[in-house]
Amino acid sequence: MTNSVELQCLALKVAREKIERVGCAYFNARRQQIGEASNGVERSDSDEKLAGAGEEVDISFLKSLDPKEWKDQDHYSVLGLGKLRCEATDDDIRRAYRRMVLLHHPDKRKAKGEEVISDDDYFTCITKAFEILGTAKTRRSYDSVDPEFDDNLPTQSDIDSNFFESFNKYFNLNARWSEKSQVPPFGNVDAKREEVERFYNFWYEFKSWREFSYLDEEDKEKGQDRDERRWIEKENKAARIKRKKEEMTRIRALVDLAYNNDKRIQRFKQEEKDRKAAAKRAKMDAAQAQKAEQDRAVREAALAKEKAEKAEQKRIEQIRIEREQQKKVLKKERKTLRDKVKDSKYYAKNDKDQLKHMEGTEKICETFSLSELQTLNKAMETKGRESFIAALHTAEQKIAEELAELNMAQQKKVATPKSAVKEVKKAELWSNEQVQLLIKAVNLFPAGTAQRWDVIATFINQHGQQGNPVSARDVLNKAKALQNSDFSKSTLKTHANEAAYESFEKSKKEVQTTNDITLGESPAESKENIKQNGVEQEPKQNGTSLTNGAAAAAAAASASKIWTKEEQALLEQAIKTYPTTTADRWDRIASCIPNRSKKDCLRRVKELVELVNSKKEAQAAVK
Repeated sequence: MTNSVELQCLALKVAREKIERVGCAYFNARRQQIGEASNGVERSDSDEKLAGAGEEVDISFLKSLDPKEWKDQDHYSVLGLGKLRCEATDDDIRRAYRRMVLLHHPDKRKAKGEEVISDDDYFTCITKAFEILGTAKTRRSYDSVDPEFDDNLPTQSDIDSNFFESFNKYFNLNARWSEKSQVPPFGNVDAKREEVERFYNFWYEFKSWREFSYLDEEDKEKGQDRDERRWIEKENKAARIKRKKEEMTRIRALVDLAYNNDKRIQRFKQEEKDRKAAAKRAKMDAAQAQKAEQDRAVREAALAKEKAEKAEQKRIEQIRIEREQQKKVLKKERKTLRDKVKDSKYYAKNDKDQLKHMEGTEKICETFSLSELQTLNKAMETKGRESFIAALHTAEQKIAEELAELNMAQQKKVATPKSAVKEVKKAELWSNEQVQLLIKAVNLFPAGTAQRWDVIATFINQHGQQGNPVSARDVLNKAKALQNSDFSKSTLKTHANEAAYESFEKSKKEVQTTNDITLGESPAESKENIKQNGVEQEPKQNGTSLTNGAAAAAAAASASKIWTKEEQALLEQAIKTYPTTTADRWDRIASCIPNRSKKDCLRRVKELVELVNSKKEAQAAVK
């Protein structure tokens, strides 16, 4: 082994020197130089350079090394690289090792007369240090647990005294473990916010290549079999993961300590807080300004509305005052007319003319407008009777025109025919057989039967001709048509139709018998008479049952004289003429209908309302 090392060293010296000898002369010269170097007689310039590489190692330190405890030794110090350590290059390690070989090789020491014990010699530690530091993998493993590396965190006194120098030191030390080559600097107090944020983002996401395989308790290669080697590897891996977590916790604690004490971060946070507060204040100011603007607009709108209301009230008040004035003037003109006519003894020749002219004066006062009255009063000052007689004719003419219009409107309303019962669209489908079935079904299913007209329609469809189905509405319309038909004038006077007619006439007679109440009887007495005569049953009308309301309405209607069409038309017109807000409304309505009192009018209206309600209830029941 010694000869191989020396040959390597000499080969390096030969490569660095310019030798002109070639062939056998060259090899003879090199053998001579090698012999002299081994005997310690002469050393070349290269040997001198190697002897000066690294630091001078204390011989007592080397002799104190125990080859068995090589794992706990500082290999950089053993090779004389204690100051360079991780900064030492591969060339520095090789030169330092060669230097240590030249100085401390056992053969060299034996040549000098030193006693060397081969089994327990410290040169083994030198060789082991070169084996570990000379290989990239093993050196990386040893550097991860470098005993000279400071794993501590800065103290609070260091932070308070010199914050940036302390953390620059510790972050630069730990930057050696970064997997990324470019590590952002910690910076100083004037660093920009982007630089500070980039620095802390890097360290909070820091990835370290540091691993702790050098501290494995046992070497798996020493396992006797595969299972034992797997168990050793498993235990070593668990220990490495634990140490890796502790290392990352330490790095995170360092970053947190710097972040929490960094005045730049505090300043940035305060600036951000101030910015948010300013934005919030600006937002609040804008909201307040908007609210103030809205309040101002609301106040202006309210003021404008108030002004408009006041103007409207003023206008209404002005109109009211004008109307009051017009009323006063109108009243004054009427009084003037009455006084003039009265002073002239009504321009009458006899008592009959006087009564007529008295009534005529009131007619003129009611029909003439203010301007017409004023004109009439002025004309009467000069023409007197002539103007009065002309005005009287004009007033009578106006009254006659109004009455004519009223009568025309009433006649139009009375002449308007009531909507007749619509014939069923499928009238042509009703044959004599179907009419007979209808009459039979009406007798089989009397009034009060649930869904009566549906049942009758089903009966007719089942027993009638096939292909001509009828609906409940068709049946009801046909029944009404049969009731309203005048069979005495009909050309189709069949036995079936006559029977149907007689059946419906009988129903009419029953209803009339039920409703025959003598004048002067109260509704209670009439009801008692109905019970005594044995007619206390549901009356029939149009093939349908009358409700209790309809029966009561019929009894109440018979308690007074029958109303003619003319009286009914006058009643309807009077109701429209005098709305519900009119004072003494029913007295006025009764005055419009001859031979009818207020009580008669009220009773008739009540009868009509009850009849309408009864009709609606009957229609709803049929549907």
